[in-house]
Amino acid sequence: MARKPRQNKASRPRSRSATKPAVAKQAVRRVRAEADSPYHHGALRDALLQAAEKVLERDGLPGLTLRAVAREAGVSHAAPTHHFGDLTGLLSELAAIGYRRFGAAMDAADNTAMPKERGLASAKAYVAYALAHPGLYGLMFRAERLDMTRPSLREAADASFAGFAEAIGANRGEQISAESLTLEQAGALAAAWSLVHGFSTLLLDGRLTKIFRGLPEGTKPETLLVAMLKSTLSRPPVH
Repeated sequence: MARKPRQNKASRPRSRSATKPAVAKQAVRRVRAEADSPYHHGALRDALLQAAEKVLERDGLPGLTLRAVAREAGVSHAAPTHHFGDLTGLLSELAAIGYRRFGAAMDAADNTAMPKERGLASAKAYVAYALAHPGLYGLMFRAERLDMTRPSLREAADASFAGFAEAIGANRGEQISAESLTLEQAGALAAAWSLVHGFSTLLLDGRLTKIFRGLPEGTKPETLLVAMLKSTLSRPPVH
């Protein structure tokens, strides 16, 4: 009986089990590549957050996904999950960074202003930050996308709010603590915050165009902001 021709090993179809070592080797190579990248020694987390901010400002919140962040950072798709758990975790840590920068910008403005002008200085810094970082600013107020119980985010948000309250109090000639407010203090704080936040949002959405058309040519947003805030922030405390 004629023997069956021997099949060339190279032409034999690979079984599923034969492909497993190859897949494992590829995974090992990816891990080693990331370990040898400039992101080792704990810098990968920071690099992912920087990449997330770039994606957010470029593509908006709808374009900010874990895969998009991994591509931007040049690492495996699993890296963001490893460091942040899920997209909510990543967004929350990014928002915490936003609040810390936000608070620092208002503090810097306060430190260069006279006591009675601190509220105005904080308000100007508030709007300037929103215009300079529209994506990050918008994310900071998207509570439905964030985990506000996350310690880093909660602490950063509370600190920035406390700084804003202190600046408004300085303008009113009194100390305002966000932890203990009189009704009058709460009203002043809510009014100032509503004005600067609403003004920033309207500017970013392009909804103030008609108002600026009616003003003298060259009027800057800051000029209109000051006109809005002066009567509110300079009002003396009610006894």
